[in-house]
Amino acid sequence: MNILNFADAFFSDSAHWHGYDGIPQRLLEHIQYTLLALAMAAAVGLPAGLLTGHTGRGGNAIAFIATAARALPSFGLLVLIVVTMGFGLLPVMIPLVVLAVPPVLVTTYEAVRSVDPAPVDAARGMGMNESRILFQVELPVALPLILSGLRSAAIQIVSTATIAAYVSLGGLGRYIVDGLYQRDYEKVVGGATLVALLALVTIAVFWAAGRLAVSPGVRGRRT
Repeated sequence: MNILNFADAFFSDSAHWHGYDGIPQRLLEHIQYTLLALAMAAAVGLPAGLLTGHTGRGGNAIAFIATAARALPSFGLLVLIVVTMGFGLLPVMIPLVVLAVPPVLVTTYEAVRSVDPAPVDAARGMGMNESRILFQVELPVALPLILSGLRSAAIQIVSTATIAAYVSLGGLGRYIVDGLYQRDYEKVVGGATLVALLALVTIAVFWAAGRLAVSPGVRGRRT
């Protein structure tokens, strides 16, 4: 059987659409892991990126942190944390957040730094304080790039959250891990296909968010 046949057999099996191991349940778990990890990464990366981008200080530190975080293998970090802390959701969230923070942090910093200085200087000349300049002048222009960083982080989390299955949690990785153990290649291909489809849906969601949140003038300038 080829990959298409494996996928067709997996999705055609009604048993895969019901119960605790059904596709809706596993998909919901995977989305929950993704949203939680992305929210935590955004809570760390967005404020730090906005602040350092606005002030222009800390660029070297950001580059170092991003390089160091990207060099860490997610699965190896997961194993180390599980050995130290035991099983649970937190040991899964840590490597996912470590993976997602660099694209959010670096892209946010670069987005704010790339804003044309002329309107920023004009805002200062009008007496606007620094927080208003950041949120009313710089942020609207930087928003497309910031969303692209969040999108990259979300896609990486979707792809990597399959590691949750290695520590007895759920998600779409359950099909891949269990399928490999059982030599059920229909399940492996089905799980991988679902992860790929979810990544594509994530791209579409961020595209729609960009259309809604970014002003037409800024979109036209970026294209």
